[in-house]
Amino acid sequence: MAEWAPKRFWTAAEAVAVEGGHAVHLDGRAVRTPARAAFVLPSRALAEAAAAEWAAQGDKVDPATMPVTRAANSAIDTIGANRAAVQEMIAAYGGSDLLCYRAEAPAELVARQAEGWDPLLAWLAATHGAPLAVTAGIVPVDQPADSLARLDAALGAVSDFELAALHDLVALSGSLVIGLAAAAGRHPPEHLWALSRLDETFQAEQWGRDDEAEAVAEIRRAAFLDAARFLTLVRATK
Repeated sequence: MAEWAPKRFWTAAEAVAVEGGHAVHLDGRAVRTPARAAFVLPSRALAEAAAAEWAAQGDKVDPATMPVTRAANSAIDTIGANRAAVQEMIAAYGGSDLLCYRAEAPAELVARQAEGWDPLLAWLAATHGAPLAVTAGIVPVDQPADSLARLDAALGAVSDFELAALHDLVALSGSLVIGLAAAAGRHPPEHLWALSRLDETFQAEQWGRDDEAEAVAEIRRAAFLDAARFLTLVRATK
């Protein structure tokens, strides 16, 4: 059975307990990933959310409306086969983290960045023992090797499914710090997304909003929130 079928061929979708976790069955037939791997998820809540996406499909399957299923496929097919490379890519954000590069002016933006970003960097240093250096402007700043190693170790401690969510949280925000804060529940995802957009929000306030840019940002915001929800579902105990 091809997962991304062009037309709906099933009546009922349900989460089913199986060996190693929970699966999704369509009229009793197990869903598989695009790479034909078993679609086995770590929590019932995650499987129920994926099943709900399948149940909500119309006559034709629209993968864009199935963020839980897509993220689970990524965890199984992509991260499962390329764990080291994906982890290395995510960890690299720590070396050039958005929160470490501050504006030199105007003073209002400088103050907003300090107010929004300094507490997250302080949390990172206290929680992960990974202080990061901050600079103004675009000149690169070298980060402490010990800090980067600890952040890489933190990523190494999570499951493939958690790493799939972290990949999106980090890539969409441009910040490993924000991604880890989202994973830890440090702040609500909406707040963390807003912190990742401080510069863009300030520029829009000064020069006006660009409809096209706003539309792209909204797509990215929705994807960030989807990733945060996916992570919550992965960790659900019921």
